[in-house]
Amino acid sequence: MKWYPNQVRIGAAPIVTIMMVFIAILGRTIWPGSPLFMWPLYAALPLVALLHILLVLDDSSMSRLDSMFYALVHIPLAFVVWTFSILFANGSNVF
Repeated sequence: MKWYPNQVRIGAAPIVTIMMVFIAILGRTIWPGSPLFMWPLYAALPLVALLHILLVLDDSSMSRLDSMFYALVHIPLAFVVWTFSILFANGSNVF
C-alpha cells in the first residue's frame, strides 16, 4: 500500500496513542517506573494535541470542521489512554 501525506497526517495522532499502550506494556514488563519509559509517555499527550492542532491549521487533508470534530473525539480518548498508560507503566497496583 502506498502511503500518501494526507493519510499520514490524519493517522499520526492515533498511531501515537497506540504507541502509548505498547510503551506502557513494555515498560511494565521490563522496568516499572523507569524514566526511560515514563518520559515518552509524559510527552505523548502534548504530541497528540500538537498533531491535532497542526491538522486543524492545515486544511489540505480535511476541512477544519471535520478536523475539529476529530480532535474533540480523539483527545479525550487519548487522555484516558494516556492516564492509564502512565499508571500501568509506573507499576501501581491499580490493575
